[in-house]
Amino acid sequence: MDLTLPLDSTAIERILPHRYPFLLVDRIIEVEVDKRIVGIKTVSLNDPYLSHSTTAGAPSLPPTILTEAIAQVGAIMILANPENRQRLPLLTGIQRVRYRRAVHPGDIVVFEAKVVRLRRRMGIFKGSAKVNGRVVVEGTMTFALASPRPGHAEDGSSETKA
Repeated sequence: MDLTLPLDSTAIERILPHRYPFLLVDRIIEVEVDKRIVGIKTVSLNDPYLSHSTTAGAPSLPPTILTEAIAQVGAIMILANPENRQRLPLLTGIQRVRYRRAVHPGDIVVFEAKVVRLRRRMGIFKGSAKVNGRVVVEGTMTFALASPRPGHAEDGSSETKA
């Protein structure tokens, strides 16, 4: 699996099982395997998750979608390790998540995840989402690594069973 940065949506789709509209990260711009990762999402007026129910009337991205995007960036960091490539990262907990401000169309969201603890089958990372350097969401997430994904070959390509 090629991890030449930046990773675009095509490269991210080779790592994560998510597809549009559930893939919430546009690019990965930094990766330190098993330590830290930085990803980006440009929020568009066409994003299917925009909520139009804010008091100001401007559409905004729901905080739960931002939380999921942080989890996806963290999963990419874990799967960047060749030992984990065929594993399936499962989000097992979200702690101390704080939503600080709204995210609107035109905003560029920078996601960062840093490993707090990493074991063979589970781990904890802290994640944040920022717009213009200001935190919009932050929290701690726990995950477990499940057995190899069915239907995936060792090289990361899908294999079909006859």
